[in-house]
This record gives sequence, structure tokens and C-alpha cells, in this order.
Amino acid sequence: MEHMGWLSLIPPILAVILAIITKNVIISLFLGTFTGVLIIVGGNPLTATTETIGNFLFPQLTDSYNAAVLVLLFFIGGFVALVEKSGGGAALAAKTVKSINSKVKAQLSAWLGGLIIFFSDLGTPLIIGPIFEKIFDKARISREKLAYIIDSTSSPVAVLIPFIGWGVYIMGLIKSEFDSLGITASEFDTFVQVIPFQFYAISAVLMVPLMAVLKLDFGPMAKAERRVRETGELYWKDSKPLRRSDNQTEADHQESKAILIWLPLLVLFVTLFSLLLTKGFPFEPVDGNDFRVSLTTAYLFAAITIFILLIIFRLKKFGEIFDIYTTGMQKMVYVAATLVLAWSLGTVIGEMGTANYIVELMQGRVPAFIIPALLFVIGAIVSLASGSSWGTFAIMLPVAIPMAVALDAQLLVCIGAVLSGGIFGDHSSPISDTSILSSTGAGSDHIDHVKTQFPYALTNAIIALIGFVVAGLTGSPWTVVLTIVLLVLAAFVLSKLAKNKYESNISA
Repeated sequence: MEHMGWLSLIPPILAVILAIITKNVIISLFLGTFTGVLIIVGGNPLTATTETIGNFLFPQLTDSYNAAVLVLLFFIGGFVALVEKSGGGAALAAKTVKSINSKVKAQLSAWLGGLIIFFSDLGTPLIIGPIFEKIFDKARISREKLAYIIDSTSSPVAVLIPFIGWGVYIMGLIKSEFDSLGITASEFDTFVQVIPFQFYAISAVLMVPLMAVLKLDFGPMAKAERRVRETGELYWKDSKPLRRSDNQTEADHQESKAILIWLPLLVLFVTLFSLLLTKGFPFEPVDGNDFRVSLTTAYLFAAITIFILLIIFRLKKFGEIFDIYTTGMQKMVYVAATLVLAWSLGTVIGEMGTANYIVELMQGRVPAFIIPALLFVIGAIVSLASGSSWGTFAIMLPVAIPMAVALDAQLLVCIGAVLSGGIFGDHSSPISDTSILSSTGAGSDHIDHVKTQFPYALTNAIIALIGFVVAGLTGSPWTVVLTIVLLVLAAFVLSKLAKNKYESNISA
């Protein structure tokens, strides 16, 4: 196997360390790429600079596949901005609150609301949180629990959907590695096949209804619930709740219409699946380019639908609507830059033979079945420390995919392990943007949110780790059933222990 020895480890390790220190994925990926090129060219910084730009960055932009992915991301960004600013999601969620008359219904309704706003992981907390905070207050449910629910329906839901920005980004990383390895499988089909192996995301989403129905409050969350239930106090005395977003006010909810969310999404789905059906979906593999064209068309038609509805209901003027759309596109520049740099870093470590070196070190020493579990643990540590799931994906997938192929590990399971590890940090880290926005949307103290959520996240992570060990052995997608069974059993046991502890405290 050709590689540059231990030097090949420097770019990805440097990228990880810088991501943790700087909390900036762009800087981390660029410096990781530049350092790798610097090593390749023999240490000349000027040559390394021109090589990085001319031979590693520019080719990513001129590649037709990459260009198509970037264009698609901009269309998605414009659509998401229109939906969020239209107030349709808030109006739809607001309609559901009229029938909420119990704690369980309140929690399940907030959970369902988060599932509905699946197209925007960052939009979910800022739309659902402000709607349900007063309902939770009236039902004497803690703001910490609201923050946990909307956090659990943000990135853990988004990472499971192939036709939104998350899926497009991940498929772009997978496609890049498949091309370099000569793998002809469709990245879309691969992503769909990986979904059952996203054990952490699935557990995080399903834990919420289990918690609500079983009244599963343990650790700091149990203390927060007792505070609200027994004293009516929304916060601890030293808490500093984050302000909620001003994007959606009560007036916006009343003025907007639910049709502004469900009709555009209906148009999106009908357009997408109608076009895919002509390509043989779901009975035949869909070419990646056909999928991207269909998805771009679907997002364009859905955006046009919102344009028309906003004008019909006289909610916004044409100029305002267009400004919102283009602003949403501009917000995707950061995502596009991240993806280009991720492709560049992947190319660099491919030339340096990083995966080959790791394979050489591990071959004969580490059994193939344990590799998914190792990838999950490493990904969880990186994402928890850096607060970035996308950065974790960008750094680890270019290593994990070729390593899985070379060591004959379960490829789909390994990809699922990287995604699950990244989501654990995004869901749990105090510096994750999703966690911060969840605290903001729920009007919760941020540290209180992180402390109360972490025991639930850790429970899900332990279950996911068991799942990756089993799936590493079997490669079976039905392993997800085992993880769900373990989740239910864990919920029952933890709820029983929490109840016994509460009763013993009362008697004492």
C-alpha cells in the first residue's frame, strides 16, 4: 500500500485539533488541506499555496458533479428561508395546540411539531420553541425539557432525510470517496441504505415519546421537573435564560397561514417523486445526477409555490420575497465552502495515503467487526469537542470509507457510525449551534439545557455503540430493531429507578 507513513496522519489530526480549538470548520479544513499539500511539495510554502489553490480547490469547483451539488444547496437555502420567514410552520404548529390538555400531549405535540419542520434543523428550535413555551409553562413542564425535545427533533431528524441540505452534503462526501475508490454505487441509494444504521439519530428521536409516555425524568431533568411541578418556578435562581428568536411573533402566527407550509412541501414531494418514478425509483437505482436534477426542480417549484401564496395572501411584497430567497441562498455559502474544503482535504489525504497507512497499522491487529464501533466513538469525541457534526463528517468520512473497504469491514455500518458519532456531538455539545438555538427557542438557560439533556444523549450513545458492535458482525439493517428494543428496555428500567428514587426521597 502506498502512503507517506505517519506524515499522512498530520492533515486530518490537525484539522480535528483546530476544529476543537477554533470552533471554526472552514479554518480547520483549509489549514489541514494546506498542511497536507505543504508536506507533499516538500515544505515550500509558496508552492504549497499555489498548489492548494490551483490543484486542490479549483478542481472541486470545475467538477460537474460538485458544481451540481453546490447549485442544489443554493436552491435549498432559498426555499428554507422562504418557509421560515413565511410563518407557515408556526401557523401549522399553532393549530395543534388547541387540543393539548395534558403533559403527555404537550410533549408529544412539540415532538410532532419538530418532525414536521424536518427541512431545517436550525429552524425547528426557533419555530417550535416559542409556540410551545407558554403551553409547557401552563402544564408545569420545565423549559429544559422543551429545549431537549426541540433539540432531539433538529439534527437527529435532519440527518435521516436524503433530500434536504444535510443529505445532499453527506452524499457529496460519499460520492467523492466512491469515485476515488472506483465504487459505482449511487450515493443516493447508499444514503438510503445507511439510514437503518444511524442508530444514534433514531434512538434520539424515539427517546422523546418514550420519555413523555413513561414520565421518564432522571438526573438533572428530574430535578428541573420537580422545581416546576412543586414551586412553579421556571428557572433556577442562578439561571440565565437565553432570549428566544424574534423571527416569529404571536402576530406572525395569527397572520400567516398553515397552507404556507403544507402546500409547498406537498409540491416538493409530488414533483420529486414524480420525476424519480420516471427513472425507475424505487425499483431501480437512481443515477446521482438524475436525483440532483429532480431535487433541484422540486425545490424550485416549491419555492415558486410560496412566492405565489405570499402574494395571494398579501403577506409580503414581491421585492421582500425575492430578498428573502436570495438571502437564504447567501446563507448556504458557508455550507458550500465547507463542502469544497472537505472535498479538498479528502483529495489531499487520498494522495498521502492516510487510509492506507491506517489500514496497514490495523490489519491483523484490529478485527474488522469492531471498526464501526471505533469510528462511532472517535466521531462522538470529535463532534462533542468541536460542536460540529458537518466538520466531523468532512474529516472522518474520507478516512472511514477507504478504511472500511480495505479492511473488509461493513461499509454501510461504518458510514452510519461516522454519521451517528457526528450527531451525538451536535446533539450534546454546549458549543453546538443546534444546542444553543434549542436553548434560545425554549427560553432556557443554556447550561441547564446541556446538563439535563446529556444523560439522555449518553443513554442513546451507549445503545448505539452496542448496535454498532452487533452490526459490525452481521451487517444486517435489522440491527436497528435490536437498538429500538434496547431503547425501550432502558427507558422502562430508568423510569422505574427514577420513580423509586423519587418515592424514597419523599418518604425520607
